[in-house]
Amino acid sequence: MMKKKWGLVLSSLMSVSLLLTACGGGGGQQAAQPSGQAPAAQTEAPSADDGKSYVFKAGHSLTEDHPYHVAMKDMAKRVEEKSQGKVKIEVYPLSQLGAERELTEGLTLGTVDMVITSTAPVTNFYPKLGVLDLPFLFESREHAYKVLDGKVGQDILKDIESANIVGLAWAENGFRHVTNGSKVVKTPADLQGMKLRTQENQIHLAAFEAMGAKPTPMAWTEALTALQSGVVDGQENPAIVANTYKLFDSKQTHMSLTGHVYSAAMILFSKPVWDKLPADVQTLIAEEAKVAGQQERELMIKMEEESLKALKDQGMEITEDVDKQAFRDAMKPVYEKFAGQIDQDLLNEILNTK
Repeated sequence: MMKKKWGLVLSSLMSVSLLLTACGGGGGQQAAQPSGQAPAAQTEAPSADDGKSYVFKAGHSLTEDHPYHVAMKDMAKRVEEKSQGKVKIEVYPLSQLGAERELTEGLTLGTVDMVITSTAPVTNFYPKLGVLDLPFLFESREHAYKVLDGKVGQDILKDIESANIVGLAWAENGFRHVTNGSKVVKTPADLQGMKLRTQENQIHLAAFEAMGAKPTPMAWTEALTALQSGVVDGQENPAIVANTYKLFDSKQTHMSLTGHVYSAAMILFSKPVWDKLPADVQTLIAEEAKVAGQQERELMIKMEEESLKALKDQGMEITEDVDKQAFRDAMKPVYEKFAGQIDQDLLNEILNTK
């Protein structure tokens, strides 16, 4: 079985790397428990029901028809109704409050209240999360859900408070695939010399370099212009992003279902802001974020299927018979390169989750 073979490769790589070592907000409180976990700080919470009203701004980088936005808007509606208008959440799409890295930094500073984002940019502020960026870490959605909804994922949501961020829930942006404007991609050799827009993430950059591509990191707000102008030849994203942003109008004629990275997403809150909230507001937001995360996942699965059909209807050639083993083999030096920066126990927990 492919996973067992890859597990043996990883095990040997990890053993070689054991000699390498891995390269607060205000007066917090702990009345609410995001995703079922008791937050890290244990100081006294503000009193519940302080009689005040609250308006929070929630940002993300995608469109208004993306599951991110739909799920957050529904959450905002539930929160306002259940609080009888006391708590309101305003949702800002399309990087109106900043791109994902800027949004995450805003959380740590208390200048942004709430965010739904892919995990890759968050790694810049919470390096432990980098394990999720390893290519071909998850074989399926089911595997990813078992990890993220189990002890591993819940411990991460709890521990991210060390970065001045409150982890509320897991969501997703789906499996990432490669698109380009010139040819079918079935093996890493087909990517040789291809300029690909990637996220600003060191593991992703190393992965595409190992495949022979020329990764070009940039914020998504810049990517469409770069595709249209020919600055880059292609990009990598879930199918829903390719469809919602009409990449077939940005010189993208081919999509290969590489599924190289499962793009987990997170619903996050600013700890400096959270620490000033009364217990009842914390609890309401924490509970409804979990509902939103599950809803977003369900929407993503449905919309991914619709997106692949829509892309085909627009003339994009979808390649399904990708040589996944060839791509996995190309990733061996990437796992080796980052072995000293990845929590090996955490990696093994993920790989051994069945």
